[in-house]
Amino acid sequence: MDIMKKLEILADAAKYDVACTSSGNDRAAQKGTIGNAVACGICHSFTADGRCISLLKILLTNACIYDCQYCGNRRSNDVPRATFTPWEVAELTIRFYQRNYIEGLFLSSAVVKNPDYTMELLIAALRIVREEYKFNGYIHVKAIPGADEALIHQAGLIADRMSVNIELPSQASLTKFAPEKTKTGILAPMKQLRDGIIQNKNELTLYRHAPKFAPAGQATQMIVGASPESDSKIVTLAEGLYKQYKLKRVFYSAYTPVGANPLLPTSAPPLRREHRLYQADWLLRFYGFSAGELFGSPDENLSLDMDPKCHWALQNLHVFPVEVNKADYMTLLRVPGIGQRSAEKIIAARRVSKLDFDDLKKMRVVLKRAKYFLLCNGKVYEKIPLVPEYLSMRLRENTPHSQISLFETNPEAFPEQQSAIKNISQVVIPALPDLQAAW
Repeated sequence: MDIMKKLEILADAAKYDVACTSSGNDRAAQKGTIGNAVACGICHSFTADGRCISLLKILLTNACIYDCQYCGNRRSNDVPRATFTPWEVAELTIRFYQRNYIEGLFLSSAVVKNPDYTMELLIAALRIVREEYKFNGYIHVKAIPGADEALIHQAGLIADRMSVNIELPSQASLTKFAPEKTKTGILAPMKQLRDGIIQNKNELTLYRHAPKFAPAGQATQMIVGASPESDSKIVTLAEGLYKQYKLKRVFYSAYTPVGANPLLPTSAPPLRREHRLYQADWLLRFYGFSAGELFGSPDENLSLDMDPKCHWALQNLHVFPVEVNKADYMTLLRVPGIGQRSAEKIIAARRVSKLDFDDLKKMRVVLKRAKYFLLCNGKVYEKIPLVPEYLSMRLRENTPHSQISLFETNPEAFPEQQSAIKNISQVVIPALPDLQAAW
């Protein structure tokens, strides 16, 4: 088969894997080598001057021995099959790099013959790229669950980042949709990568020229919507992976139907669900939240019409309003509309003078959300009742290019909004005299 035809098939087959990101590793070009890796990003990332830098994302092969029901490359699926040789992978990478199409490589593979054989092919391709072509740029490679530990270690010494896809959030779903895989088999290489990275950091403190092992860390991917697990279970699992296996990122991929299968949903989940999971993930990693704080029950899903931080704030109104001139950094981070940079600016600016809402606006705090939860010098932005039903309507994200009216003539057009309006009329309006007296 022509190499360009292979590229067409295997690049398309790689689209289901979203677990690729910026390199997270700085390595300058060296004499006698070509390429470099920069921490600001490789795949779908933007540098400070606005340039988008990308990598070649392909599978070594899509001829898989497994029959995972959610996967487009499963052995029972009738799709064109192709397999690169290690030399073809290396040639494509270097030719694309020389034409300035890419700055790195993301290499994954279906399992051909067995995990060890597949891992050997991946390592062979990486060795040619690194040793024959002297490529010093960013490489992200997938570890194959079930492969020998020595092979995974070899790959970690060559690649910048490695990842092991957990795919489904529970053993029950793996048993149902991917019976050849087990949770233990997937977590074993994750543990090996974690231990190898920790050990390598210790080695580098003793000898700075020690070979680096997966210096950009490891990542994983979970498919959302193929199995019945709730967002609560997915986010709780992600939290555990961050803590136990020191992952850099957990990626969430909305399930894409790949042929008729009575065991699987016939339609993809809303992309907004994937987006909400990423927002919740961000709160875990950078805002000091725990999964238990974001969900009221193990079977709860994230709200599709309100971001997780706003939803948490509405469930915890006893924490608010927060005095912006006194609150500590972690408390400020919990205010909807205040991010890390804004919180840092507030902490720095209030050392000089007291802040008001105009100052916050200049700092680009999102007052559209934050104004309901803040005090500036003991004053509120506007006198409104801190009642969940009322704030929910003010914070709710409307559909693009339309404004939901409180007086919608067709009650069936927006049933959720109409229900919320009814709640407001029953709860807020009778309380307004008392609220106004309190103000």
